[in-house]
Amino acid sequence: MSRETGRLTILHVSDVHVTRSGRLYGSVDGAARLCAAADWVRQTGVTPEAVVVTGDLVERGNGDAYAIVQDALDELERAAGVPVLTVLGNHDDPEAARMLRGHGSGHARVVLVDDLRFLLLDSSRGDLGEEQIAWVRRALREPHGSGTVVALHHPPVASPMPTLARAGLRDADALLDALDGSDVRAVLAGHFHHPMSATLRGIPVSVGPSLAYHQVMDAGPDRVSGHDSAMFSLVHLLAGGVAATSVSLRSPDPLFTSQIA
Repeated sequence: MSRETGRLTILHVSDVHVTRSGRLYGSVDGAARLCAAADWVRQTGVTPEAVVVTGDLVERGNGDAYAIVQDALDELERAAGVPVLTVLGNHDDPEAARMLRGHGSGHARVVLVDDLRFLLLDSSRGDLGEEQIAWVRRALREPHGSGTVVALHHPPVASPMPTLARAGLRDADALLDALDGSDVRAVLAGHFHHPMSATLRGIPVSVGPSLAYHQVMDAGPDRVSGHDSAMFSLVHLLAGGVAATSVSLRSPDPLFTSQIA
């Protein structure tokens, strides 16, 4: 594990949009991209503490694709050698997704990985709701080990893109109130299809890019558009904060290669 380097690493994947057949927009094979991320882990030797996938596992209307998703997640778990933890997004089907590992009895849950605690939340409706917020408060009542990481689909912060400015978590303030004063070290989210970082109430928030497509950031004030660019993040929990690095699955020819002693 990366613990030996003095940092805890989370491989953060989001917005996969797997379809049961064919390719999303004629190009995107979400399951194959999960397997490509697994190959990246093997080739680089990165040793995360956990893999977290923050929702939109399938494209809307493809609830029968979760078996395909689970097979690809299993491949990623074998490559990383650590648990793959998933939450649901607005494209996901809460009933069909119960066949995914860890989701049989509910989509909001606590998972302990060594001495890290993960709070996996269900924002598939666009909000968490009073009942889930109360559950978060209870779960965080006592600190745990090296701290807690919260994962959900909708970020508790607005995107800078005009078309996505209101697409964040609807009850963000209620969530932040529940996290205030707790041992939460980071919040991981997705949904925007572009990377973003923020610090809210002193808590680092890392919005991961999408494995399916990346937002065209200059598409205009009244439209959304996507590049065929598959990306994910490495999130490092450091002694004094959090660092996040976006990684592209594209591998252009290198300009140079040097041996590092």
